[in-house]
Amino acid sequence: MSTGHHEASWRLPESDPHAGTSLAHFTRLAQTAERGKFDSVFFADSPVLFGSVGRRPVGAVEPTVLLAALAAATEQIGLIATASTSYNSPYNLARRFASIDHLSGGRAGWNVVTTAGADAARNFGLEDQPLHRARYERAAEFLEVAFKLWDSWDDDAVLADKAAGVWADAERVRAVDHAGEHFSVRGPLDVPRSPQGRPVIVQAGSSEDGKVLAAWYAEAVFTAQQTLEEAQAFYNDLKVRTAVVGRNPEGIKILPGIVPVLGGTVAEALRRERELDELIRPEYARNELAKTLRVAPEDLPLDRELPADLPDEDEIEGAKSRYTLIVALARRERLTVRELIGRLGGGRGHRTLAGTPEQVADEIESWFLGGAADGFNIMAAALPSGLEEFVDHVVPLLQARGLFREEYTGSTLREHYGLPRPANQYEAGRLAGV
Repeated sequence: MSTGHHEASWRLPESDPHAGTSLAHFTRLAQTAERGKFDSVFFADSPVLFGSVGRRPVGAVEPTVLLAALAAATEQIGLIATASTSYNSPYNLARRFASIDHLSGGRAGWNVVTTAGADAARNFGLEDQPLHRARYERAAEFLEVAFKLWDSWDDDAVLADKAAGVWADAERVRAVDHAGEHFSVRGPLDVPRSPQGRPVIVQAGSSEDGKVLAAWYAEAVFTAQQTLEEAQAFYNDLKVRTAVVGRNPEGIKILPGIVPVLGGTVAEALRRERELDELIRPEYARNELAKTLRVAPEDLPLDRELPADLPDEDEIEGAKSRYTLIVALARRERLTVRELIGRLGGGRGHRTLAGTPEQVADEIESWFLGGAADGFNIMAAALPSGLEEFVDHVVPLLQARGLFREEYTGSTLREHYGLPRPANQYEAGRLAGV
């Protein structure tokens, strides 16, 4: 999130308001995360100008382009980019991520999103967003096509036989001939099978449709959970769903996002959090909250709780799970709109943790050992300072407790996550003579 996950982080004296288009900035972040032995860096994205340009820096470079640059600036850390199945074609995205996997030596991951919002739809010739269920049905077929394309080359297709004058065996490269409801794709891909077989598939939707998609296809799930009990319930639900469709539950990693604000003392951490919250422009934030809740801004007086007559989740065609999380948070803690804006300004629905490094490490340990998470997406409130503080002060505590690696033991993102390299769906038949 360029200057940090807190929406007012760009207003801090040390922040660079132009960081979102700076390769040097993102290189520093990726190298800092690699120094901390993180599994990966993870880039959000949306094919639309998101929110008010007055509110915070919103201009950002396309993340798969950024991954290609970071592949050359890092050695071991995984590289995950977000890309939409609603406004791309399977061939182009399959080619792009296979290319990044090659260039990085097997460190690519794809965060699969379906993209909510009419504004994005209008950038692609549509008057409104497709229905929620339709977007997820398209995403499932999109992934099936991408898997076929990544498997259109056998692992041993490239012979590079100089003496015989044969570069690749044509019998080991095949068309996929996909014809479905949403796509017709001939294939094969014009990129050989990549080091990981295919990039790690990440998914970030927690709605019913999102959980169905995750159970079938995801290998890591980025989620927003506010309480330990909610996180445990989500974790167990998704692991069971994954087993029901015939997959190993260990093959899907649940990664809640957390927003740490660190201080040498609790008072210092709370002061830092308060300083950030006081920099929020409430008129911008209220307008964005109103869009999420599908109400008019004037229906959200800053010093009152949310109105009682909000839409049900079934009426929401956008980000259903985030809508439900925000409303539940406000109702549970009886927050005024002003207080809710402050909570969302730092985490946008993700859990914020203001405290000492020991307290943040305690919470991470509690959720991990309590069956609520396999890992965490660390969303520093301010960047680069928040990430550097986490790497320097929290990671050593987790290492000392035996909860986190001290050195990388693998070279690919799949190895970092403990995920197997997928078999080629076509190659087994060829080797069996089918």
